[in-house]
Order: sequence, then C-alpha cells, then structure tokens
Amino acid sequence: MTISSLNQLSSPQKFALENQVVLVVDDSPETLGMLNEALEQAGLSVLVSLEGKQAISIAQKMVPDIILLDAIMPHLDGFEICRQLKENPKLADIPIIFMTGLDDTESTIKGLNAGGVDYLIKPINPDELIARIRVHLTNAHLTSSAYTALDSTGQHLFTVNVDAQIVWATPQTKQLFDCAQVDESWLQTKLPEQISQWLCHRPEPGQLLDLQGIEHSLTIRLIEYADNREVLLKLLDGMEPSDAQKLKAALPITNRESEVLYWIGNGKTNQEVGQILDTSPRTINKHLEQIFRKLEVVNRTSAAAISIRLLAND
Repeated sequence: MTISSLNQLSSPQKFALENQVVLVVDDSPETLGMLNEALEQAGLSVLVSLEGKQAISIAQKMVPDIILLDAIMPHLDGFEICRQLKENPKLADIPIIFMTGLDDTESTIKGLNAGGVDYLIKPINPDELIARIRVHLTNAHLTSSAYTALDSTGQHLFTVNVDAQIVWATPQTKQLFDCAQVDESWLQTKLPEQISQWLCHRPEPGQLLDLQGIEHSLTIRLIEYADNREVLLKLLDGMEPSDAQKLKAALPITNRESEVLYWIGNGKTNQEVGQILDTSPRTINKHLEQIFRKLEVVNRTSAAAISIRLLAND
C-alpha cells in the first residue's frame, strides 16, 4: 500500500452510499415502508424481509453491505438472527444495526454481544439512521481495505477476538495451518485455549508462544493489541529459520546480536527489546555497539536499514 493510498484511507471523506445494499428486517410493514423510502432517498439499494428465516436466506443469496434488524420479532428474534448470520463466514463481517422499542441496558448489551455494531431506539429518526449507516459502512470499508492490504503482503498474520477465536487470517496463514495438518476442531478448541491462557498474562508485543499438541512446529508472535478488542498475531513456521536466524546467516553477528538487530529493524527501543529478550536496556546497548562495529555503520537507523533490506529480499 502506498503512502497516498494510506492517506486516502485515513482522510475523513464522506462515504458514498450509492451502490451500497442494505437489508432491512422488521415484522412491521409500516416500518419497512418508512425505512425503505428514507434509505432509497439516501441512494441505498434496499432489500426487505418480514421475518428471520427469510432474512437469512436473502443475505446468503444477495450479500448486503449492512443490515438493519428489528430485535423483537415472532418465531426468530433479531438476536438469534444476528448470531446465525455471524456464524456464516461469508456474512460475518457485515455490520448489523439493531432497531427496537426496548431502551433498557440489558437489551442493548444483548444486541452488542450477539454481534451488532449499533443499537437504535424506535421510533427511528431517518437522518440519524442514515448518519449511523454511513459511519458503519465507512468503518467496514476501511477494515476491508486494511485486510486486503495485509493479504497482499504475503505475511502469516491473523487476528483473534476476546475469546481467542480466529476472526481473520491471511491466505498464507491458512496455508501454513493446512501444511501443519491441523483440523478444524483443533483450530476452534485447542488453539483458542492456548492463546487465551497466554494472553491472560498480557505478553508484550514481540513475545512468542510455542503451540503444543501438533507434530509440525508452529509459533505465534504477538504483534499488537487492537483498539476493537482484537489481537493481531503472526504465525511462524518452526521448520523454517526465523528472521533473526536469517540475519545471522547473512551477517557476521552472533545469535543474540541477530535477535537485537531484528527487533531494532522493527522499530523497537532498547527498553522494548530488553523486555522481549528478558535482559536490560544497557545490555542491549552493548550488543548494538558490537553490531555497529561489525556492520561498519554509525547508528541504529543504518543498522535497521540493513535488517529491513535483507528480510525484504528474502
């Protein structure tokens, strides 16, 4: 992704609603009529459904960009509809806004826990509804663009939610799990158990977790804690040399110096590298002095540049 495209993603441009599809689910024909008119005037293409099973069927056949969902309906209520939609990988990322006459905190929490991104109290104000739709479509678009950019990097990256379940993974991550011959049951049970226990100790970014219970050696590196309560992780193939090992093989440095150089190349401070490698910042500085001498550079920026260049060309 180029700097210009990053700037475009971060700029507060008004999201265009044209060509966006919204599915409205409500058992009241009057409410459907009112919402349909307001949404079409805003430029949205509208799909409507009077009940839950029909809504799920429509969403599977014509995947909408966003869903407006009445929380209280006969037979299948909105909370259960939302849960079923989120269980479908093709539909899991669609933002769902609940609409209801219930204004108690318990109902709001129930809607958010089911997977909704917002909760509107009836009677619905059309202007407020359109504004919220625009916000959530913008967020969904930015998230999709970011994931697409990460997919294209060839990195073994994935995210987990608060339950340590995989929310998203690059194709390369899925291929590595396949190569390790782990089945879906292990991914949904054993993997979350190990990650959850590890995250309970609040590891620092950069720290590693060796996965247990599989024949193929796999390791997870913590990249960062995301604002949306997700955690970004990197999957490492234990059968392949690590990035630090690649640096050692290419440069006249020791094992520890290669580890320090790797983390300096990732923008870490001496204190952060010390925490990752379980040593003091002063020791890290001594390693850096040796690295500068051996690589014939004068500062950490030049050393980091060598690390980045070597790993990028690998």
